[in-house]
Amino acid sequence: MNFTIRAITLDLDDTLWPFAPIGARIERVLDDWLREHSPRTAEVFPIPAMRALRERVFGAHPHLLHDMSALRRLTLETAFVESGEDAARTPALTDAAYEAFYAERNRVEYYPDALEALRRISARLPVLALSNGNADLERIGIDTLFVGQLSAREHGAAKPETSIFLAACARLGCAPNEVLHVGDHDVMDVLGAARAGLRTAWVHRDDARRRQPHWPHATVVPDVIVHDLAALADRIDRML
Repeated sequence: MNFTIRAITLDLDDTLWPFAPIGARIERVLDDWLREHSPRTAEVFPIPAMRALRERVFGAHPHLLHDMSALRRLTLETAFVESGEDAARTPALTDAAYEAFYAERNRVEYYPDALEALRRISARLPVLALSNGNADLERIGIDTLFVGQLSAREHGAAKPETSIFLAACARLGCAPNEVLHVGDHDVMDVLGAARAGLRTAWVHRDDARRRQPHWPHATVVPDVIVHDLAALADRIDRML
């Protein structure tokens, strides 16, 4: 890297850990929970039907797409209502079901390189988590490796909106061109950050390379392309 950076913003899902296994576990855990606590809802909304309901709720509330927690709670509440669950029980059931979801959502399995690489990077530079998702760094147990966390829910707009990247830079006390944004998504992470004036690192892992072999955009190119976070940590070590 032939440029200077003072801080890093780091995406979480599919950068530090794959989200697909988490999503699959969430579906199973919620299904088991509903079978125990609301059999009526479990019968009406088995896993495929609950998945379709989630897509319907998300599609009907685009103004909430920056708030995954609100959308998840709304999906659960809708499931209880549409299955004919006792209205008096619905608020408590929604709270308890959401907690079952959220506990599983924060049980992550890191990519093999990720945790040690994060430790190396955070020892060199301040790292701010910047995510559209609703992961809780403290629950996961890695909050001490970050100087903070800015979520789309907190900010009120999601990546790739320019404003969330600029808000992250302001929180770090850095100019945009002094911050390197690191993430896996070509649009949400790289294009969004580049348009806000940040430096960019595209983490293009082997599993993603099978789906998308090459950088797909001609007008914007990442400053750095790495196959994992360990390679990025090596580059930062050399730069510093």
